[in-house]
Amino acid sequence: MNGLRKILVVMLVGSFAAAHAQNSASPVAKPATAKTARAAKAKAKTPEELLLEQLDEKLHKLDDLSQKYDQVQQKVDALQQQLTSRDAELEQSRKDAAAMKLELDAALAAIGPDGASVTKMETDVANLRAASSSLTTQVAATEQATKKLQTADTIHFKGIELKPGGFVAGETVSRQRATGGDVNTPFSSIPFAGQTAGVLSEFNASGRQSRISLLAEGKLPTGTMRGYWEADFLSAGTTSNNNQSNSYTLRQRQAWAQFEMNNGWNLTGGQMWSLATEYRHGLSNNAEATPLTIDAQYNVGFTWERQYGFRAVKKFGNKFWLGGAVEEAQTLNIGGHNLPTIAFQEVGTGGGLYNPTANYSFNYAPDLIAKAAYETNWGHFEVFGVGRFFRDRVYPNGPAPAGATQPVSPSALGAFTDKTEGGGAGVNARVALFSKTLEIGAHVLAGNGIGRYSTSTLPDATAHPDGSLALLTGGSGLGSMEWHVSPRFDIYGYYGGEYAKRAYYNTGLINTTAGPTLGQPILTGYGAPTNIVSGCYTEVLPVSSPNGGGTVPGAATNCNADTRNIQEGTFGYWFRFYRGVRGTLQQGIQYSYAERRTWQGIGDPLADVTNSPKAIDNMWFTSFRYYLPQ
Repeated sequence: MNGLRKILVVMLVGSFAAAHAQNSASPVAKPATAKTARAAKAKAKTPEELLLEQLDEKLHKLDDLSQKYDQVQQKVDALQQQLTSRDAELEQSRKDAAAMKLELDAALAAIGPDGASVTKMETDVANLRAASSSLTTQVAATEQATKKLQTADTIHFKGIELKPGGFVAGETVSRQRATGGDVNTPFSSIPFAGQTAGVLSEFNASGRQSRISLLAEGKLPTGTMRGYWEADFLSAGTTSNNNQSNSYTLRQRQAWAQFEMNNGWNLTGGQMWSLATEYRHGLSNNAEATPLTIDAQYNVGFTWERQYGFRAVKKFGNKFWLGGAVEEAQTLNIGGHNLPTIAFQEVGTGGGLYNPTANYSFNYAPDLIAKAAYETNWGHFEVFGVGRFFRDRVYPNGPAPAGATQPVSPSALGAFTDKTEGGGAGVNARVALFSKTLEIGAHVLAGNGIGRYSTSTLPDATAHPDGSLALLTGGSGLGSMEWHVSPRFDIYGYYGGEYAKRAYYNTGLINTTAGPTLGQPILTGYGAPTNIVSGCYTEVLPVSSPNGGGTVPGAATNCNADTRNIQEGTFGYWFRFYRGVRGTLQQGIQYSYAERRTWQGIGDPLADVTNSPKAIDNMWFTSFRYYLPQ
């Protein structure tokens, strides 16, 4: 570029010299005027100045051209560098391709013509997948086990599972007429109006229905072994009272052992709910359909016992069960008036570990119960039968009935033993409606000598004039409605009744005592129309308490009314504040109306005493409970 500039400068200088020589050789110009001379003198430039200006201008243009040339040259150099780098990358790619070809050839040579290595690789991949799946399963099982440990349903102890249960309860009962009962109602003891207990109400409160239980399970290849124990505090020892400490004894509700076999058989022995009790599912223990009442005596018309039993149950598929049981027998107090001299029970002995203040009947055979249950997805149905065996000792030379002349001095001469058999049949039906939120039930038991299997415990029997037992025909019925409004709210209603038929007989003796039956035949048995009931509404003076501490209501005189039927209507609800893995906290209120009607006797119409006295009671219950998690 500098060389080019020199050449241009030389050329310009040469051009300047030539132009100067030409100007020197040209003819002389005309003399200028004064004005022209002054202008020429002011504007005219010498040839050298003009030449220099031209030269400077050309030099500037030359510099611009030089700069453009440098820029072009830089671009050319950059392109040259890119081409050189691209050639190097291309060469490296060729080398890489060659190396990959060598590796591929080696791999193909290793695979061989039969693809053994590929097969091995596929096997390894499959094994890896299987191991991964097994690991995933183990992780899921571990997570599930961890979750169970966090919210365990049972406690693991050696080879068995333990499940504690029960609830703690604070409960009250308020009755219009006093019965001397806690939260369980003695329905047969509802007093008549006018008697001392009939004009006084009662309010009792306790936590005695609080319950504890423990279920133990051990699994074998052939089935499952179980043991269950349950207790509450609704019993009274000789020192139990409500004076200060309110201390009551723990009582056994249930205690049984069980072996449930895989072939459908189930054997259970111990104290449990009777097989006659209704069940919600199959004939499974701890699935009893007990009323939802707060009242620990449940509802009139409910069939139940909790007693010793040994039962065998066979399951056929998922819909049908057959079961049979032998259960503890007990004859309730013989009902009626003017009864002959008989003995059917004895006082318990301390040496025999029985309660010396309670009576125990002379049983010669257990009760026998058979039941069949059928179940669908919308209902549960049962039919059952109860067989009972009774025995008493008869003393034909015992004292004569009240009002009769005593022919000879009473003695035990000629005593003999009499036996009789009875029983009954029952049906339970429960239908679930509206996605099982509403359960409607009907329950019936009827027969001879079955009063013990109903809530009111009406008498099983009375006696013939010869001393043999006369079983009372009777039964019970219960209608139930249980509406599970939500998992937290239940509403229930029950109406039930129990009945004992009258059974009376002519003794052949004549009443010689002054009164409304003077000169009439003396009738023995239950519900005799000659029973005097005129004093059932009359209050009598109190008597000294056999327990000390003052006086208590005296027994009514001329009130020989025998119960014909007892009815009860109940309505209540349960509301759960919380129900979950931490247990259940709930509250409930129950109202019940109970009515006891008697067989017609001889009343006192002038004193407004009917021939069939009636006793009623209005009762309110409250409960506040916490249940252990189920």
